[in-house]
Amino acid sequence: MNSEPTGRDGDLPTPTGLRAVVFDLDGVLVDSSDVTREAFALAYQEVVGAGEPPVEEYSRHAGRSFPDILRMLGLPPELEGPFVREGYRLVHRVRLFDGVTDVLEALRARGIGCAVATGKSGPRARSLLDELGVLSLFDHVVGSDEVAHSKPAPDIVLRALDLLCVRPDEAVMVGDAVTDLASARAAGVRAVAVLWGEEAAQLLLDARPDVALGSPAELLNWLLEATA
Repeated sequence: MNSEPTGRDGDLPTPTGLRAVVFDLDGVLVDSSDVTREAFALAYQEVVGAGEPPVEEYSRHAGRSFPDILRMLGLPPELEGPFVREGYRLVHRVRLFDGVTDVLEALRARGIGCAVATGKSGPRARSLLDELGVLSLFDHVVGSDEVAHSKPAPDIVLRALDLLCVRPDEAVMVGDAVTDLASARAAGVRAVAVLWGEEAAQLLLDARPDVALGSPAELLNWLLEATA
């Protein structure tokens, strides 16, 4: 999904004093939607049994931790085990979005700190990034199981900033879900919406991000302006 880059009022503000970038994982760095939907459906069938798995409703809660989503859907916590197992089994089908490695390597070359703040558990996120060969491009990877409150609370973003040793005004949060933007705002961090994830573009734009970008290439150009 591509869109013209836009700020809150149609302009394209350039970040200043940028020292770190905090990324969401799914829908921003990796294309994992088919895998997570399939893993959810298989887990549902194994634990709940009869009936159609509520895959679409599950997908509407992008950015939140899996236990939170189960609670919101009124589903048993026992789904988590099979869901994680199937996610590991299907990991070979997850791909980095085109251009993501260029973004990460460019930030690394300029000494800009990079962290991941994801709804996944920390071990799963680190395992996936290692499988894709980009774990070393991140200073820190923080999972939802490693903070007290997951998105849209600010905890995970604040934890990433603490590990990166930067202030909120020195960082941006890059996400593809309204929950990502809410978490960034609550942490006092500039919120960047990317429009190539699963969340509907209009929902993200209605959330009034500081900037919205249509491709990793646009994100790279925008970030390079701040680090030139």
